[in-house]
Amino acid sequence: MKKFLSLFLIFSLFFGMGVSAKTVSSECDITDIDKPFAEANAETKTEIGGKLDIKAKSAILLEPYTGKILYEQNADEKLPPASITKIMPLLLVMEAIKRGDLALETVVYASEHACSMGGSQIWLEPGEGMTVDELLKATVIASANDACVALGEAIAGSEEGFVELMNERAKALGMNNTHFVNCTGLDADEHYTSAHDVALMSAALIKYPLIKKYSTVWMDSLRNGESELVNTNKLVRFYKGTTGLKTGTTSKAKYCLSATAERDGMELVAVVLAGDSSDDSFSGAKKLLDYGFANYSFKEILGELAEESVPLQNGVEKTVGVSCKGKVNVLLPKNSKGEITRETILNKNIKAPIKKDDVLGYVNIYSSGEQIGKLPITANEDVEKLTLWVTMRWILEGILTL
Repeated sequence: MKKFLSLFLIFSLFFGMGVSAKTVSSECDITDIDKPFAEANAETKTEIGGKLDIKAKSAILLEPYTGKILYEQNADEKLPPASITKIMPLLLVMEAIKRGDLALETVVYASEHACSMGGSQIWLEPGEGMTVDELLKATVIASANDACVALGEAIAGSEEGFVELMNERAKALGMNNTHFVNCTGLDADEHYTSAHDVALMSAALIKYPLIKKYSTVWMDSLRNGESELVNTNKLVRFYKGTTGLKTGTTSKAKYCLSATAERDGMELVAVVLAGDSSDDSFSGAKKLLDYGFANYSFKEILGELAEESVPLQNGVEKTVGVSCKGKVNVLLPKNSKGEITRETILNKNIKAPIKKDDVLGYVNIYSSGEQIGKLPITANEDVEKLTLWVTMRWILEGILTL
């Protein structure tokens, strides 16, 4: 039944059966969107250090919380990214929502410029209003250029201003091989990025749980069902644990994909740029993700302290309570036999006065003898310095209580 419905929706998209003129236009050929890609069900296993057969110019696999690169292939070459450009606009929208500058219920009215984009679109008309929620749905699922520009104008007032924000954010993320000219990914001179840079912005985006409300959807609609949306990311349907993220295709960029997936508490970002076919990009991303999930595990290591307090000099108390909060994110090979160990290092001659949350030392964390992180040991309370005035105050308080 589900397959029948899927085929019906696709048929409706292309032949207009009962669908209005505002049907979505996709940059990708989605006539075979219901068909698994070549290696969708194939089991692939490559040991750490092995070479993956990825038929694309550039690729990378990144763990987003440690920032560790697990595999790369020509990952720093500057290449046109097509619609995976939209990862940066989506990140800026998520940040604007977090700041309170936008809300999902905010209505955005389409400008003439937004409606003129062409390519993938939901056929917005000038003055037509859609909520941020609807525009996000259109941008993420259907890669709608008009919806993306409308969101950018809502934040910055114009696409040009929004692109400036995109480039500023890229610089802050360390995306050193990136320059954006537009927010849609349509081919343009001097519009480029790299697989590594795409992985960096993808890692930043997926840390917003809200994005997965859209990026994990296979099919949806707008305008009370008049405009059908089909996710061009086949991994959403055919790869276990997929959380997103974005496809992109133009004649200049070829087939591009930023794919994210999560299994057993570990999330990975796989980026493939300039594949020769849709199957090449999906199969390449699957191989990268398979490699990561087969060979690595993700752990959150707590500091842990044997001591509840430490000695204090010159204080009104002889000790001060301490704790070690926080955690270290650790990515380890599954075949690693190294034991996680901790070493507590306190500052020498800890003296009052002490303020709550003052750092009094560190817990160093090691795996197989190699330091993989450290967490601060902090004071749980304020402790005054023992002075003549404090002593006199105590004496006076004692007299008054007699």
